[in-house]
Amino acid sequence: MKTEMTMETAVQQNIELTPKKKRMNKNTWQLYSLAAIPILLVFVFSYLPMFGIIIAFKNYKYNLGIMGSKWVGFDNFKFFTHSTDFIRLVRNTLGMNALFIIFGTMAAVLVAVFLYDLKSRNATKVYQTILITPHFMSWVIVAYIVYAFLNPQYGLINSIIQSFGVSPKDWYAEPKYWPGILTVCYIWKHVGMDCVVYYAALMGMDNSLIEAAKIDGANKKDIILHIIIPTLLPLITILTILKIGNIFRADFGLFYQVPRNIGKLYATTDVVDTYVFRAMRVIGDMGMSSAVGFLQSIVGMILVVATNKASKLIDPETGLF
Repeated sequence: MKTEMTMETAVQQNIELTPKKKRMNKNTWQLYSLAAIPILLVFVFSYLPMFGIIIAFKNYKYNLGIMGSKWVGFDNFKFFTHSTDFIRLVRNTLGMNALFIIFGTMAAVLVAVFLYDLKSRNATKVYQTILITPHFMSWVIVAYIVYAFLNPQYGLINSIIQSFGVSPKDWYAEPKYWPGILTVCYIWKHVGMDCVVYYAALMGMDNSLIEAAKIDGANKKDIILHIIIPTLLPLITILTILKIGNIFRADFGLFYQVPRNIGKLYATTDVVDTYVFRAMRVIGDMGMSSAVGFLQSIVGMILVVATNKASKLIDPETGLF
């Protein structure tokens, strides 16, 4: 009797669920069809090219192709890691990206707080538009703008310096100034787009927290330190982890176009990507280029996992995964 009841119940449940299952399939095939094109694009442009990683382990010849070229093991990696410029390239790449992450994040959070504090929404839109506009400029345009400021003879900064009786500086012959110059260029170009994420998070914040803090006598500094920053901290952590994943990669346009590829500035402006570009242009070594790209990906993955683990140890509620 129990078996009959169980079978009868199962049959009844199957009869009841079948129409719902059909309706679900009928209602979701449109979503699957919409997702088909993005999935195909990711597969074609992100997964299929992984086959080319084997170039990093071959002495690639154009006439032989990928499969016909000779295997050389880790020789391509040794060409880069044993280079006399390796220490300088790693130092510049990691150091400059660290400056970009630290000061770029601080600037983006600060601008987001200023925008959030504005009472007029029309003024907020105007300022946002002005701040975001540099993001859409190419580094070639930015390089000419920087040159207009730093031109040794007719640059705006040298003109101002000379008006105070100080001799002009040849900015394109002094490597020590360029970490600061490139950091300012990076922040100016990206702060508008970066602050949008933080501003959106602040717009979703409970305003009653700030009102209660004001009633308790908190000033602007206390509100920022004890309410706004803790609210943004999880988002700051996630975005910082993602940026650390690319810390061994450099923005080629920034480091190649803005310093104008001047050899005197290589001490502080030459990074991995510009070095590989020059090597490709001179010797055309595809194997070495692929090896460096593969090495950058491995280092980025390790740094993301390590940084995420460290953030979880400090605060279990933060972290990317």
